[in-house]
Amino acid sequence: MLVWIIYDIEKDKIRSKVAAQCKGYGLIRVQKSVFLGTLNNNEIDEIHLKCKELMDVKKDSIYIFPMCEEDFKKVKLLGQAFDKKMVKDEVLAKFF
Repeated sequence: MLVWIIYDIEKDKIRSKVAAQCKGYGLIRVQKSVFLGTLNNNEIDEIHLKCKELMDVKKDSIYIFPMCEEDFKKVKLLGQAFDKKMVKDEVLAKFF
């Protein structure tokens, strides 16, 4: 299942650890605080628990959005939707 992970985390160290978790699950950074990729339900649950342990729940926000392929194809991109330096061609191919 396609998954977006979007976060707003106050401390650099925690933000870096959350980004490392995302990368560890094979997610691709599409913007500084946005990752996209494919995870199964168990992996979604795992990354949810790992990120929850890292974050300060009173200050930080992490959003995990599972999305089916059909809905993903309906996503509208406006302006510079992806940071071209961070996004690989295979992600862009899903949109075009």
